[in-house]
Amino acid sequence: MQTSRRSEFGEFLRSRREKLSPDARMLKSGRRRRTPGLRREEVAELAGIGVDWYVRLEQGRTVSPSDATLDALAHALRLNKAEAAHLRALAQGDEHRAFVPERVPPAIERMVSRLSLPAYITGRRWDILAWNRAAHDLFGFGRAAQADRNVLIFMFIEQSARQLFGSTWADEARRMIALFRATHDLHASDPAFVELVERLRSANPQFAKWWNAHDVRSGASGQKVLEHPKRGTQRYEYATFQANDDPALKLAIYTPV
Repeated sequence: MQTSRRSEFGEFLRSRREKLSPDARMLKSGRRRRTPGLRREEVAELAGIGVDWYVRLEQGRTVSPSDATLDALAHALRLNKAEAAHLRALAQGDEHRAFVPERVPPAIERMVSRLSLPAYITGRRWDILAWNRAAHDLFGFGRAAQADRNVLIFMFIEQSARQLFGSTWADEARRMIALFRATHDLHASDPAFVELVERLRSANPQFAKWWNAHDVRSGASGQKVLEHPKRGTQRYEYATFQANDDPALKLAIYTPV
């Protein structure tokens, strides 16, 4: 594992360990606990590995856990499917190149522009790369400066996002952070990702708090309730699709319910 991935791997283990209570894993609480969650030695026992080995993993030191160890840790920490997949991804060797903003192929851009439903294209860092008239009417992407065309910047910095999502803003914002974590942690040392997270941390205390929770989710479809400034409350189903030209490109389409 590369240094950044080892660090994120260890941080992820720690965050999951601290979310478990002794009762949840049928362990005796024993002496008074000064910190939340299970102790390192308890996780090591549940996973059937040595305490020193587990400590080295959580400290992000240079070790290479086997598939069997990863499965045992996922079971011991009661990781869900998305969390277990994230743990395995972090354990893999580093193979990404420095981040470069993606370019949307003209054919895809023309296709998006001709859709009647709100649709837009995002890249690996969740930059908003292309959108159609319906998406601009709903989200106002065209009004943002080039440097601000990013889904997370829109959600956590633009005041219009809070108005658009209304009472569902907090739930949707936390969901977005958990989805983005799965990508970010694989590129944690890349300056482009570091810059984005630091900007969000500085601009929004809620982002910093939820980011530190280290939650991870998967999911590419669902429903959203939006408060359009002119048309009032609207409910949409949304789905996302990857482009064969570049899997980093994702198409999001919103269908009114």
